[in-house]
Amino acid sequence: MNLTADTIKEILIKGGYVSPEDLNKAETVAKARHTTVLEYLFSQELLTKELWGQAIAESFDVPYADIEATPPPKEQVLKLPETLAQKFHAVLFKDDAKQCVVATDDPEQSPALKQALKEALPNKKCTIAFSLPEQIQGALVHYRKTLETRFVAILKEQQRVAPEIIDEIIEDALSLRASDIHFEPQAKEVLIRFRVDGVLHEAGRIPKNYYENILNRIKVLARLRIDEHQSSQDGAMRYATNEHTVDMRVSVVPTLDGEKIVIRLLSTYLQGFTLADLGLSEADQERLNRSSKKPFGMILVTGPTGSGKTTTLYALIKILNRPEVNITTIEDPVEYHIAGINQIQVNPQTNLTFAKGLRAIVRQDPNIILVGEIRDQETAEISINAALTGHLLFSTFHANDAATAIPRLMDMGAEPFLMASTLELVIAQRLARKICEACRYSASIKQSSIKALLPQSEHYFGKKETINLYRGKGCDACHGTGYRGRTAIFEFIENTPEMQDLILKRPSSKDIQDLARRQGTISLFEDGIEKVKAGITTLEELLRVSNPPRSLYDRKKAHG
Repeated sequence: MNLTADTIKEILIKGGYVSPEDLNKAETVAKARHTTVLEYLFSQELLTKELWGQAIAESFDVPYADIEATPPPKEQVLKLPETLAQKFHAVLFKDDAKQCVVATDDPEQSPALKQALKEALPNKKCTIAFSLPEQIQGALVHYRKTLETRFVAILKEQQRVAPEIIDEIIEDALSLRASDIHFEPQAKEVLIRFRVDGVLHEAGRIPKNYYENILNRIKVLARLRIDEHQSSQDGAMRYATNEHTVDMRVSVVPTLDGEKIVIRLLSTYLQGFTLADLGLSEADQERLNRSSKKPFGMILVTGPTGSGKTTTLYALIKILNRPEVNITTIEDPVEYHIAGINQIQVNPQTNLTFAKGLRAIVRQDPNIILVGEIRDQETAEISINAALTGHLLFSTFHANDAATAIPRLMDMGAEPFLMASTLELVIAQRLARKICEACRYSASIKQSSIKALLPQSEHYFGKKETINLYRGKGCDACHGTGYRGRTAIFEFIENTPEMQDLILKRPSSKDIQDLARRQGTISLFEDGIEKVKAGITTLEELLRVSNPPRSLYDRKKAHG
């Protein structure tokens, strides 16, 4: 079901979900930012996905089925024949003795679907409901057999083995919302693993004698050399089906048992991403918005690989993307394509490095520059000078926390007086798994049990005997893990006048941290604790990605 822009407008206005004034503004801004009306409404929180689903359902005069909020169990979903479910994109949402509710993402096909349901469920009265396409697709995953079973079937047929196995693996990875696919050759077989919400899971195994064809096909798709086996190679490819078009980064490296492949899936979910979706508190959003509206200066996002730094900067770039603003990026690689932004790909073969690309960008009359990563002294110096000469510059930087980033830049050769003048904000972040909303429950836990994990528990939770925390039971929606999706935890250090004076003295990270805490900075761990208390993540997950501050009394000492 494809809705035109006019139909979307009619649905929202007729149902009173959005005012005509807000909709007119959304159309104007969406056109200027090269995005859609719905994306703008979602980003400004003028409309939610749930309300949008209800609006469509109302326009078709059918109920709305929120599969994400109330996921039907696997055994219930499988009661509908697979051919029927796939043909009509239908899911058995509710099932009682004499009646049922079947959700579809295309209510226009209701007459044909009702006839098919009469034959499949002859003794039940079925009501047709609407559900969003992504929710239907997520529930239909239950019909997919295990990778191992599908591999066996493909190998028996002996036809197009490599393409079919690759398709099955990628489809599974997409359905599980994996960020990476690992092909790991071993002595007799190849292990397939998916990274889902930051954690690796085994997905299946294939006999090693079929791996060479799979490897060569991936190399061809990624435009890599198939005759090169002793050095690492990097490439990119695009995977397209009726439901998905996904860009992928491909890395191949030689190991003792053969060439290992890692495919990074670059999700399109960023299109509707907002600062609130990242996990930023209202105070942090205000801080970030305030710094990003200045005419020049530098905003750095720090953290290890895979901590969401690029996503944070792109969410910010999308907000600032207006017709009157020239935004140019230089990245390695370009991960997300955004209309209206000039994006440059680093290319060592043509000697287009971060430093040389950045020198050229400064001559392109930019307002905002995004440097994918500051890796060396030359890039650091050019970035700082660009921020000093009237440009707003965003970049990522590898450092353990926000306070460490400043001394590290000085070690690279950045002059303290230039940093004091240009640096606006340093952000540190990590990604933590979110508790699955479908199976989240609260439990009273004894303080003594929490102390076994966190000796300083009383500092964070008070001296109560029992503490109410949240967990995930594990369900079909989260594949039994209790977690679904990720959120970020943050630490912000602003370059206040006092911080500028301190930077001129070449301070240590401890000096910077102490001043920042006196000025009210919340550490990564403390931000995470707030998300634990709010039921967004668990204490175990927080401890997996972050450590408590150096001492229980850091804040007290900092405040004297």
